[in-house]
Amino acid sequence: MRYRPLGGTGIQVSVQALGTMMFGAVGNPDHEDCVRIVHAALDHGINFVDTADMYSAGESEEIVGKALQGRRDDVVLATKVHFPLTEGVNRGGNSRRWIVTAVEDSLRRLRTDRIDLYQVHRPDESTDVEETLSVLTDLVRQGKIRAFGCSTFPAEDVVEAYHVAERRGLQRFRTEQPPYSILARGIESSVLPVCERLGMGVLTWSPLASGFLTGKYRKGGPIDLTSGRAALVPGRFDPTLPVNATKLDIVEQLVRLADEIGCTLPELAVAFPAAHPAVTSVIIGPRTMEQLEAAVRGAELVLDDTALDRIDEIVPPGTNVYHPDGAWVHPALARSAARRRPMWERAAG
Repeated sequence: MRYRPLGGTGIQVSVQALGTMMFGAVGNPDHEDCVRIVHAALDHGINFVDTADMYSAGESEEIVGKALQGRRDDVVLATKVHFPLTEGVNRGGNSRRWIVTAVEDSLRRLRTDRIDLYQVHRPDESTDVEETLSVLTDLVRQGKIRAFGCSTFPAEDVVEAYHVAERRGLQRFRTEQPPYSILARGIESSVLPVCERLGMGVLTWSPLASGFLTGKYRKGGPIDLTSGRAALVPGRFDPTLPVNATKLDIVEQLVRLADEIGCTLPELAVAFPAAHPAVTSVIIGPRTMEQLEAAVRGAELVLDDTALDRIDEIVPPGTNVYHPDGAWVHPALARSAARRRPMWERAAG
Protein backbone atom coordinates (compact mmCIF):
# COMPACT_ATOMS: atom_id res chain seq x y z
CA MET A 1 0.00 0.00 0.00
CA ARG A 2 1.28 3.46 -0.91
CA TYR A 3 0.92 6.47 1.42
CA ARG A 4 0.60 10.18 0.71
CA PRO A 5 0.57 13.36 2.84
CA LEU A 6 -2.91 14.65 3.64
CA GLY A 7 -2.63 18.23 2.44
CA GLY A 8 -0.52 20.24 4.87
CA THR A 9 -1.64 18.37 7.98
CA GLY A 10 1.50 16.25 8.30
CA ILE A 11 -0.71 13.14 8.41
CA GLN A 12 0.20 10.26 6.10
CA VAL A 13 -2.74 8.32 4.67
CA SER A 14 -3.04 5.28 2.43
CA VAL A 15 -3.75 5.85 -1.25
CA GLN A 16 -7.01 4.02 -0.62
CA ALA A 17 -9.43 4.89 2.17
CA LEU A 18 -12.07 2.52 3.48
CA GLY A 19 -15.46 4.14 2.98
CA THR A 20 -18.23 2.75 5.16
CA MET A 21 -21.42 4.07 3.57
CA MET A 22 -22.52 0.49 2.88
CA PHE A 23 -22.18 -0.56 6.54
CA GLY A 24 -25.54 -0.85 8.25
CA ALA A 25 -29.15 -1.03 7.11
CA VAL A 26 -28.51 0.61 3.73
CA GLY A 27 -25.98 -2.01 2.66
CA ASN A 28 -24.62 -4.73 4.94
CA PRO A 29 -26.65 -5.06 8.18
CA ASP A 30 -24.34 -7.76 9.59
CA HIS A 31 -22.19 -5.84 12.09
CA GLU A 32 -19.71 -8.63 12.65
CA ASP A 33 -19.16 -9.06 8.91
CA CYS A 34 -18.56 -5.30 8.59
CA VAL A 35 -16.05 -5.45 11.45
CA ARG A 36 -14.20 -8.22 9.62
CA ILE A 37 -14.09 -6.04 6.49
CA VAL A 38 -12.57 -3.17 8.48
CA HIS A 39 -9.94 -5.46 10.01
CA ALA A 40 -9.10 -6.95 6.59
CA ALA A 41 -8.69 -3.44 5.14
CA LEU A 42 -6.30 -2.51 7.96
CA ASP A 43 -4.37 -5.73 7.38
CA HIS A 44 -3.98 -4.71 3.72
CA GLY A 45 -2.28 -1.50 4.86
CA ILE A 46 -5.24 0.86 4.63
CA ASN A 47 -4.91 3.30 7.54
CA PHE A 48 -7.67 5.72 6.56
CA VAL A 49 -11.33 5.04 7.44
CA ASP A 50 -14.08 7.39 6.29
CA THR A 51 -17.65 7.40 7.56
CA ALA A 52 -20.46 9.91 8.19
CA ASP A 53 -23.11 10.44 10.82
CA MET A 54 -25.88 10.08 8.23
CA TYR A 55 -24.78 6.66 6.91
CA SER A 56 -27.62 4.37 8.01
CA ALA A 57 -28.60 7.07 10.54
CA GLY A 58 -25.49 6.63 12.69
CA GLU A 59 -25.27 2.86 12.43
CA SER A 60 -22.15 3.00 10.25
CA GLU A 61 -20.34 5.08 12.88
CA GLU A 62 -21.34 2.57 15.56
CA ILE A 63 -19.91 -0.30 13.50
CA VAL A 64 -16.68 1.59 12.85
CA GLY A 65 -16.36 2.41 16.53
CA LYS A 66 -16.73 -1.26 17.41
CA ALA A 67 -14.22 -2.33 14.73
CA LEU A 68 -11.52 0.12 15.85
CA GLN A 69 -11.43 -0.93 19.49
CA GLY A 70 -7.79 -1.72 20.25
CA ARG A 71 -6.62 -0.36 16.89
CA ARG A 72 -7.72 3.28 17.09
CA ASP A 73 -4.19 4.74 17.32
CA ASP A 74 -3.21 3.10 14.02
CA VAL A 75 -6.09 4.65 12.07
CA VAL A 76 -6.77 8.07 10.59
CA LEU A 77 -10.49 8.37 11.31
CA ALA A 78 -12.76 10.66 9.31
CA THR A 79 -16.45 11.39 9.61
CA LYS A 80 -18.88 14.06 8.43
CA VAL A 81 -21.67 16.40 9.51
CA HIS A 82 -24.49 18.20 7.69
CA PHE A 83 -27.41 15.93 6.85
CA PRO A 84 -30.18 15.54 9.43
CA LEU A 85 -30.56 12.13 11.06
CA THR A 86 -34.05 12.84 12.35
CA GLU A 87 -36.89 15.19 11.51
CA GLY A 88 -37.05 18.58 13.17
CA VAL A 89 -35.97 22.18 12.74
CA ASN A 90 -32.25 22.83 13.34
CA ARG A 91 -31.41 19.12 13.22
CA GLY A 92 -28.95 19.48 10.34
CA GLY A 93 -26.89 21.93 8.33
CA ASN A 94 -23.61 23.70 9.03
CA SER A 95 -24.54 25.95 11.94
CA ARG A 96 -22.62 26.16 15.21
CA ARG A 97 -25.73 24.98 17.02
CA TRP A 98 -25.94 21.76 15.06
CA ILE A 99 -22.23 20.99 14.71
CA VAL A 100 -21.50 21.16 18.46
CA THR A 101 -24.31 18.66 19.01
CA ALA A 102 -23.44 16.40 16.07
CA VAL A 103 -19.75 16.08 16.93
CA GLU A 104 -20.55 14.81 20.43
CA ASP A 105 -22.94 12.25 18.97
CA SER A 106 -20.30 11.08 16.49
CA LEU A 107 -17.63 10.79 19.20
CA ARG A 108 -19.98 8.67 21.27
CA ARG A 109 -20.93 6.36 18.40
CA LEU A 110 -17.29 6.04 17.29
CA ARG A 111 -16.16 5.26 20.88
CA THR A 112 -13.31 7.72 20.66
CA ASP A 113 -12.23 11.02 22.19
CA ARG A 114 -11.09 12.62 18.93
CA ILE A 115 -11.82 12.66 15.21
CA ASP A 116 -8.81 13.02 12.92
CA LEU A 117 -10.70 14.61 10.03
CA TYR A 118 -14.15 16.17 10.50
CA GLN A 119 -15.81 17.07 7.21
CA VAL A 120 -18.72 19.30 6.29
CA HIS A 121 -20.72 16.95 4.11
CA ARG A 122 -22.32 19.53 1.79
CA PRO A 123 -22.57 23.33 1.48
CA ASP A 124 -25.29 25.14 3.43
CA GLU A 125 -26.41 28.39 1.86
CA SER A 126 -28.36 29.37 4.99
CA THR A 127 -25.20 29.47 7.14
CA ASP A 128 -22.39 31.98 6.78
CA VAL A 129 -19.20 30.02 6.12
CA GLU A 130 -17.48 32.09 8.83
CA GLU A 131 -19.90 30.59 11.35
CA THR A 132 -18.96 27.08 10.22
CA LEU A 133 -15.21 27.73 10.18
CA SER A 134 -15.41 29.36 13.60
CA VAL A 135 -17.00 26.38 15.35
CA LEU A 136 -14.67 23.94 13.58
CA THR A 137 -11.67 25.99 14.69
CA ASP A 138 -12.97 25.86 18.26
CA LEU A 139 -13.30 22.06 18.04
CA VAL A 140 -9.68 21.78 16.92
CA ARG A 141 -8.56 23.92 19.86
CA GLN A 142 -10.63 21.78 22.21
CA GLY A 143 -8.90 18.65 20.89
CA LYS A 144 -12.13 17.02 19.73
CA ILE A 145 -11.03 17.09 16.09
CA ARG A 146 -7.53 17.23 14.61
CA ALA A 147 -8.35 18.84 11.25
CA PHE A 148 -11.42 19.59 9.18
CA GLY A 149 -12.44 19.59 5.55
CA CYS A 150 -15.37 19.88 3.17
CA SER A 151 -17.12 17.44 0.88
CA THR A 152 -18.58 18.01 -2.58
CA PHE A 153 -18.12 21.77 -2.43
CA PRO A 154 -18.03 23.74 -5.69
CA ALA A 155 -14.66 25.35 -6.40
CA GLU A 156 -16.00 28.84 -5.70
CA ASP A 157 -17.17 27.79 -2.23
CA VAL A 158 -13.75 26.28 -1.48
CA VAL A 159 -12.05 29.54 -2.48
CA GLU A 160 -14.50 31.66 -0.47
CA ALA A 161 -13.91 29.55 2.64
CA TYR A 162 -10.15 29.85 2.21
CA HIS A 163 -10.25 33.66 2.06
CA VAL A 164 -12.75 33.97 4.93
CA ALA A 165 -10.43 31.86 7.09
CA GLU A 166 -7.47 34.08 6.20
CA ARG A 167 -9.35 37.32 6.89
CA ARG A 168 -10.84 36.16 10.19
CA GLY A 169 -7.81 34.33 11.55
CA LEU A 170 -9.60 30.98 11.52
CA GLN A 171 -8.31 27.56 10.61
CA ARG A 172 -9.19 26.47 7.08
CA PHE A 173 -10.52 23.47 5.26
CA ARG A 174 -7.59 21.10 4.83
CA THR A 175 -9.33 18.66 2.52
CA GLU A 176 -12.08 18.35 -0.06
CA GLN A 177 -13.97 15.12 -0.78
CA PRO A 178 -15.53 15.18 -4.27
CA PRO A 179 -17.00 12.45 -6.50
CA TYR A 180 -14.49 11.39 -9.16
CA SER A 181 -14.45 8.53 -11.62
CA ILE A 182 -13.86 7.84 -15.30
CA LEU A 183 -17.54 8.66 -15.86
CA ALA A 184 -17.49 11.81 -13.71
CA ARG A 185 -14.45 13.97 -14.48
CA GLY A 186 -16.02 17.39 -14.03
CA ILE A 187 -13.87 18.28 -11.02
CA GLU A 188 -10.75 18.21 -13.20
CA SER A 189 -11.64 21.63 -14.63
CA SER A 190 -11.91 23.58 -11.37
CA VAL A 191 -12.09 21.73 -8.04
CA LEU A 192 -8.86 19.76 -8.43
CA PRO A 193 -6.76 22.70 -9.70
CA VAL A 194 -8.08 24.88 -6.85
CA CYS A 195 -7.24 22.23 -4.26
CA GLU A 196 -3.73 21.89 -5.70
CA ARG A 197 -3.23 25.65 -5.58
CA LEU A 198 -4.43 25.87 -1.97
CA GLY A 199 -2.44 22.85 -0.79
CA MET A 200 -5.54 20.85 0.15
CA GLY A 201 -5.75 17.09 0.36
CA VAL A 202 -8.33 15.47 -1.92
CA LEU A 203 -10.26 12.31 -1.00
CA THR A 204 -12.36 11.15 -3.93
CA TRP A 205 -15.49 9.05 -3.65
CA SER A 206 -17.44 6.74 -5.97
CA PRO A 207 -14.59 5.53 -8.22
CA LEU A 208 -16.95 2.80 -9.47
CA ALA A 209 -19.57 5.41 -10.46
CA SER A 210 -22.21 4.07 -8.06
CA GLY A 211 -21.48 0.54 -9.26
CA PHE A 212 -21.61 1.19 -12.99
CA LEU A 213 -17.90 0.42 -13.37
CA THR A 214 -18.03 -2.91 -11.55
CA GLY A 215 -18.65 -4.80 -14.79
CA LYS A 216 -21.99 -6.00 -13.45
CA TYR A 217 -23.93 -3.81 -15.85
CA ARG A 218 -23.22 -4.53 -19.52
CA LYS A 219 -24.79 -3.45 -22.80
CA GLY A 220 -27.47 -5.90 -23.90
CA GLY A 221 -27.31 -7.77 -20.62
CA PRO A 222 -30.05 -8.02 -17.98
CA ILE A 223 -30.16 -5.18 -15.46
CA ASP A 224 -32.21 -5.87 -12.34
CA LEU A 225 -33.62 -2.58 -11.07
CA THR A 226 -35.12 -4.20 -7.96
CA SER A 227 -31.95 -5.20 -6.09
CA GLY A 228 -28.59 -3.82 -4.99
CA ARG A 229 -27.62 -0.25 -5.78
CA ALA A 230 -29.97 -0.22 -8.77
CA ALA A 231 -32.89 -0.55 -6.36
CA LEU A 232 -31.69 2.48 -4.38
CA VAL A 233 -31.38 4.74 -7.43
CA PRO A 234 -33.03 2.97 -10.42
CA GLY A 235 -32.76 6.11 -12.55
CA ARG A 236 -28.98 5.68 -12.63
CA PHE A 237 -29.23 2.17 -14.09
CA ASP A 238 -32.38 2.10 -16.26
CA PRO A 239 -30.94 1.20 -19.70
CA THR A 240 -33.81 2.92 -21.52
CA LEU A 241 -32.59 6.33 -20.39
CA PRO A 242 -30.17 7.98 -22.86
CA VAL A 243 -27.58 8.85 -20.19
CA ASN A 244 -27.41 5.22 -19.07
CA ALA A 245 -27.21 3.98 -22.65
CA THR A 246 -24.17 6.23 -23.06
CA LYS A 247 -22.62 4.82 -19.89
CA LEU A 248 -23.14 1.27 -21.15
CA ASP A 249 -21.40 2.12 -24.43
CA ILE A 250 -18.45 3.57 -22.51
CA VAL A 251 -18.27 0.53 -20.24
CA GLU A 252 -17.77 -1.70 -23.27
CA GLN A 253 -14.82 0.41 -24.39
CA LEU A 254 -13.34 0.39 -20.91
CA VAL A 255 -13.70 -3.39 -20.61
CA ARG A 256 -11.67 -3.77 -23.79
CA LEU A 257 -9.02 -1.40 -22.44
CA ALA A 258 -8.85 -3.29 -19.14
CA ASP A 259 -8.40 -6.56 -21.05
CA GLU A 260 -5.51 -5.04 -23.01
CA ILE A 261 -3.84 -3.82 -19.82
CA GLY A 262 -4.39 -7.15 -18.10
CA CYS A 263 -6.65 -6.00 -15.28
CA THR A 264 -10.35 -6.02 -14.42
CA LEU A 265 -12.71 -3.10 -14.99
CA PRO A 266 -13.01 -2.38 -11.23
CA GLU A 267 -9.21 -2.35 -10.89
CA LEU A 268 -8.96 0.09 -13.80
CA ALA A 269 -11.69 2.28 -12.30
CA VAL A 270 -10.13 2.40 -8.83
CA ALA A 271 -6.65 3.09 -10.21
CA PHE A 272 -7.81 6.01 -12.36
CA PRO A 273 -8.50 8.70 -9.69
CA ALA A 274 -5.22 7.93 -7.90
CA ALA A 275 -3.30 8.89 -11.04
CA HIS A 276 -4.27 12.57 -10.76
CA PRO A 277 -1.59 14.63 -8.99
CA ALA A 278 -4.17 16.45 -6.86
CA VAL A 279 -5.69 13.27 -5.42
CA THR A 280 -4.47 12.08 -2.04
CA SER A 281 -6.65 9.03 -1.44
CA VAL A 282 -9.41 7.15 -3.25
CA ILE A 283 -12.34 6.07 -1.09
CA ILE A 284 -13.55 2.54 -1.75
CA GLY A 285 -16.93 1.53 -0.34
CA PRO A 286 -17.21 -2.27 -0.20
CA ARG A 287 -20.32 -4.01 1.06
CA THR A 288 -18.70 -7.46 1.12
CA MET A 289 -15.26 -8.94 1.68
CA GLU A 290 -15.09 -9.90 -2.00
CA GLN A 291 -15.66 -6.29 -3.02
CA LEU A 292 -12.92 -5.16 -0.67
CA GLU A 293 -10.42 -7.63 -2.12
CA ALA A 294 -11.29 -6.54 -5.67
CA ALA A 295 -10.89 -2.86 -4.81
CA VAL A 296 -7.59 -3.32 -2.98
CA ARG A 297 -6.10 -4.92 -6.08
CA GLY A 298 -6.71 -1.59 -7.81
CA ALA A 299 -4.32 0.08 -5.36
CA GLU A 300 -1.50 -1.98 -6.83
CA LEU A 301 -2.23 -0.89 -10.39
CA VAL A 302 -0.39 2.20 -11.70
CA LEU A 303 -1.71 3.43 -15.04
CA ASP A 304 0.88 4.56 -17.56
CA ASP A 305 0.47 7.48 -19.97
CA THR A 306 -0.74 5.23 -22.78
CA ALA A 307 -3.61 3.90 -20.66
CA LEU A 308 -4.53 7.37 -19.41
CA ASP A 309 -4.48 8.73 -22.97
CA ARG A 310 -6.87 5.98 -24.01
CA ILE A 311 -9.21 6.87 -21.16
CA ASP A 312 -9.06 10.53 -22.28
CA GLU A 313 -10.18 9.44 -25.75
CA ILE A 314 -13.14 7.52 -24.30
CA VAL A 315 -14.23 10.19 -21.80
CA PRO A 316 -12.69 13.64 -22.44
CA PRO A 317 -11.01 15.33 -19.46
CA GLY A 318 -13.20 17.60 -17.35
CA THR A 319 -16.51 16.11 -18.50
CA ASN A 320 -19.29 14.39 -16.61
CA VAL A 321 -21.14 11.61 -18.39
CA TYR A 322 -23.75 11.90 -15.64
CA HIS A 323 -24.35 14.12 -12.61
CA PRO A 324 -22.50 12.23 -9.85
CA ASP A 325 -24.07 13.81 -6.75
CA GLY A 326 -27.67 12.84 -6.16
CA ALA A 327 -27.74 14.31 -2.66
CA TRP A 328 -27.26 18.00 -3.44
CA VAL A 329 -28.08 20.40 -6.26
CA HIS A 330 -26.45 23.82 -6.49
CA PRO A 331 -29.00 26.44 -5.35
CA ALA A 332 -28.33 28.52 -8.47
CA LEU A 333 -29.65 25.62 -10.54
CA ALA A 334 -32.27 24.24 -8.17
CA ARG A 335 -34.42 27.39 -8.03
CA SER A 336 -35.71 28.85 -11.26
CA ALA A 337 -36.01 32.28 -9.61
CA ALA A 338 -32.22 32.35 -9.19
CA ARG A 339 -31.83 32.22 -12.98
CA ARG A 340 -34.46 34.79 -14.00
CA ARG A 341 -34.82 38.52 -13.64
CA PRO A 342 -38.11 39.75 -12.13
CA MET A 343 -40.82 40.30 -14.74
CA TRP A 344 -40.79 44.07 -14.25
CA GLU A 345 -37.07 44.21 -15.00
CA ARG A 346 -37.45 42.08 -18.09
CA ALA A 347 -40.31 44.28 -19.30
CA ALA A 348 -38.34 47.45 -18.63
CA GLY A 349 -35.26 46.09 -20.40
